[in-house]
Amino acid sequence: MADIEVRGLTKTFGSVHAVEDVTFTAASGQVTGFLGPNGAGKTTTLRVLLGLERATSGEARIAGQRYEDLVQPRRTVGAVLEASGIHPGRRGRTHLSLLARAAGLPQQRVDQVLEVVQLGAAADRRAGDYSLGMRQRLAIAGALLGEPEVLILDEPTNGLDPAGVRWLRDLLRELAGRGRTVLVSSHLLSEVTQYADRVVIIAGGRLRYTGPVEELAGDGQSFEDAFLRLVDDDKQQEVRR
Repeated sequence: MADIEVRGLTKTFGSVHAVEDVTFTAASGQVTGFLGPNGAGKTTTLRVLLGLERATSGEARIAGQRYEDLVQPRRTVGAVLEASGIHPGRRGRTHLSLLARAAGLPQQRVDQVLEVVQLGAAADRRAGDYSLGMRQRLAIAGALLGEPEVLILDEPTNGLDPAGVRWLRDLLRELAGRGRTVLVSSHLLSEVTQYADRVVIIAGGRLRYTGPVEELAGDGQSFEDAFLRLVDDDKQQEVRR
């Protein structure tokens, strides 16, 4: 199994605790939603998980290893932190072909993932002519090239129209159904609850909840109410400090 395990993770920038003692697991065969307000520490956590930042203390592992120790990272992990790292003058197919070549992946995967993300008809257009939603699909295609066991997405619905959001939701459920580990960071609560099995909520860099979606709400309150209560509790604690 290729679970994601974060244990006691702390990341500081000078005197600022971006993430403080965060612990959670994202299991294979499930979609885990990673939720929190802006500035909660979600992206910092993902950057540490993907080896882009070094933890101050604690650890973040994928399939029992740090990202930098993975022998074939693109075959283990596919990730999208932003869709802006695509050269605007490069054609979609060329972009994916270069990624595949750099990772030692077969070129036939390029056409396969283009069909998965429904960009086959636009594959030979320049990325600079793509809409934001199309660039997001192209970035997801790049993440899928290595048929990874783990998929990590940060705000993946950004720029997608309603049909694109539905497509992404179905894709994530399909991947989880095939035993993949899917971790999705988002601020769209109502959307995440439609496809996530479990959620991890952080606020102010600290863990506020981890568990099944259906167990968070209760006693007549909605998921949104419960989320906002957790975030508000965190703000109140900050005021009392």
